[in-house]
Amino acid sequence: MTTTDRKVLVEAADRLDWARRNGTPCPPVRDILPPGDVAAAYAVQQIQTERRMTSGRRVVGRKIGLTSLAVQKQLGVDTPDFGVLFDDMAVPDGAEIPHGAVLQPRAEAEVALVLEHDLPHERNTVADLIRATAFVLPAIEVVGSRVADWDITIVDTVADNASSGLYVLGGRPTLLRDVDLRTAGMVLERRGEQVSTGAGAACLGHPLNAALWLADALAAVGDPLRAGDTVLTGALGPMVAAAPGDAFEARIQGLGSVRAVFGRPAAGSGTDEEAGA
Repeated sequence: MTTTDRKVLVEAADRLDWARRNGTPCPPVRDILPPGDVAAAYAVQQIQTERRMTSGRRVVGRKIGLTSLAVQKQLGVDTPDFGVLFDDMAVPDGAEIPHGAVLQPRAEAEVALVLEHDLPHERNTVADLIRATAFVLPAIEVVGSRVADWDITIVDTVADNASSGLYVLGGRPTLLRDVDLRTAGMVLERRGEQVSTGAGAACLGHPLNAALWLADALAAVGDPLRAGDTVLTGALGPMVAAAPGDAFEARIQGLGSVRAVFGRPAAGSGTDEEAGA
């Protein structure tokens, strides 16, 4: 819980919401919030979540960010972060993502878990998580930043819903018992060219480790993972900038493939520069 004044939190939330509504990146919010106050950043995230729910959006899961030790070091933290997935963030496999739908978009390949049971305990076990998981899917998360030039610290990205944008799930569910997520290799191609590789071990050593961290973190704040939730467990390799007209395909060993396609601007609306840049 943060002791930061509510007016300060609302000011930060307003700045990010303005960027989202107007399609124009904004300055970082770290100049509004107390330095390094991650609790305040999550409070800003919660304000935006409540606003979206009031406007009719539905929470369908969570995403985990900062699962790479290298990225944690870059932002000066030693733990992942999380954001909220809403129903209007889900894009069908291979469907076109409208130009400008995500500010400064980047693509990364991930493993998604879909739950069939709640995870209410503050200290869940791997066995709890396995029992709670209905199936897994390959996923592409389209991350984006409302903060100009991706000039972010941990406070900025947490406040900005963990730099969430959209996500695409593959259509072939796989049972956990039928795949070794730790050793599963990943290849991400853009327009047929390999641009990112990795494996499950790149995600906190195992995608289930990341999901377990999330389950405990959410239960500790009284908002546990629920049956039906989708969990994006974190990137398996480096994220890649996406430009109008790009088509990405991620293949994850044992899980199959998934595609994300980025639309071009409408005729006469501008140049083919990176969406939202």
